[in-house]
Amino acid sequence: MKVSIPKESSVEEQRVGATPKTVKRLIKQGFDVYVEKGAGEKANYSDQLYQEAGAEILSSPEETFAKGDIVLKVQPVSDAELLWMKKDQVMLSYLYPATNQELLKKIAAKGVNAIAMDAIPRISRAQKMDVLSSMANIAGYRSVIEGANHFGRFLNGQITAAGKVDPAKVLVIGAGVAGLAAIGAANSLGAIVRAFDTRKEVAEQIESMGASFLTVEIDEDGSTSSGYSKVMSKEFIEAEMKLFSEQAKEVDIIITTAQIPGREAPKLIMDYHVKAMKPGSVIVDLAASTGGNCTLTKNGEIYTTDNGVTIIGKLDQLPAQASQLYGNNLCHLLDDMGKNENFAIDMEDAIVSRAMVTYNGQVNWPPEPLPVSPQKPHQEESELSLVPKISEVERSKKKTQKLFTTLTIIGLLLYLLGRVAPAEFMQHFTVFVLSVFVGWQVIWNVSHSLHTPLMAVTNAISGIIIIGGLLLTTNDISNPLTIIAFVAILVASINIVGGFVVTHRMLKMFKK
Repeated sequence: MKVSIPKESSVEEQRVGATPKTVKRLIKQGFDVYVEKGAGEKANYSDQLYQEAGAEILSSPEETFAKGDIVLKVQPVSDAELLWMKKDQVMLSYLYPATNQELLKKIAAKGVNAIAMDAIPRISRAQKMDVLSSMANIAGYRSVIEGANHFGRFLNGQITAAGKVDPAKVLVIGAGVAGLAAIGAANSLGAIVRAFDTRKEVAEQIESMGASFLTVEIDEDGSTSSGYSKVMSKEFIEAEMKLFSEQAKEVDIIITTAQIPGREAPKLIMDYHVKAMKPGSVIVDLAASTGGNCTLTKNGEIYTTDNGVTIIGKLDQLPAQASQLYGNNLCHLLDDMGKNENFAIDMEDAIVSRAMVTYNGQVNWPPEPLPVSPQKPHQEESELSLVPKISEVERSKKKTQKLFTTLTIIGLLLYLLGRVAPAEFMQHFTVFVLSVFVGWQVIWNVSHSLHTPLMAVTNAISGIIIIGGLLLTTNDISNPLTIIAFVAILVASINIVGGFVVTHRMLKMFKK
């Protein structure tokens, strides 16, 4: 099959549907790749790099669109580009289906099977194809870098011979992918980071990234089954506005990331919040393209208000990095749909069926809802309190019965053996059997989380075994006692070395 990568017709778009690295990957997947001349120039990918990767360069957009069985784009197809496409072609790009119904009808009428990459469902299996998360990660990181650039001071605190510099205070509103990326970047640069989100479940994520979680006193949660926040009550919004007013007076940089698919971005930073901010402060609005979270944001512009607050409604896309991540997302999806001759559109697949917005001449939007984290059925408090108690009692009874049966069998065997074995042998054998049983019971009941500390204990026991073996070793190699002692020393040494190796690997997991 043939894959075409046209040049983006939008003047502002700097990304491209494939990079030289992803072209190599597509070729390994069995596709023939065609790239329009100059497609990667804005992302610093020359035609020569594409040719060296194995792609064929085509001179015109008409030829590029018509050539491929699959077309990889970034921005939605224009009316002019749609004329060059043919029936049964597969197109992967952003399409914004919730707000672009007319375009979907045109694509369906052309017979093109279109996959909206921005409609990939947010489920575990689709994470590697989630372009929204990939781009949000870049936007969150970039928001801190550009915010720091316009702020004009250090983000981290310093004490120098020239004087003390206080750390900057950064407020991140929204703890999705972009918000967490911003928190991580700001924290790594030494700023004091605070974060707000209506979803209480993200509190631990925020704190684990080194930020303080801000909340309001009203007991209301913004979590939904889709993974996005819901519209909050009037009382919650009023408390939220009050919180932002207090924070606006203190913080130096505010980064807003709140967006709801298919809707205008919620207004979170009002004009009176901006007026309360100190001169030199910065607002980075990542929702500028959908109306902005700040009422004063101008999409695609960076300007300074009368009171000296810089509002950023435009970010550098980091086109080279963004194109690489976007291209990887496309490759993952194509790989999931089948390589080359095995490529097929499976409308029973949870990902394809929801992202395929036009199929066989029909508009396939909106899809059936697919909850990300379905909640468990509600149980009455009385049921919740009784069920664990009953199961715990039964479990304890079974455990006691099993232990009693095991001890009975061991005692019976020792009794029968004692009828025929010497008294001295029985004394040592009984101690041996009980040691094995008790040791097995102790180690078996230790939680998995404590296995590494347990190795310290077993290493100590192994050390005692080695000392005992050395004391029993003689110069007589043929002595059975010497042979047993040697085997004991060897096995105990292996145990000690293995314990140290595993412990070392565990400790390395907690190092950066």
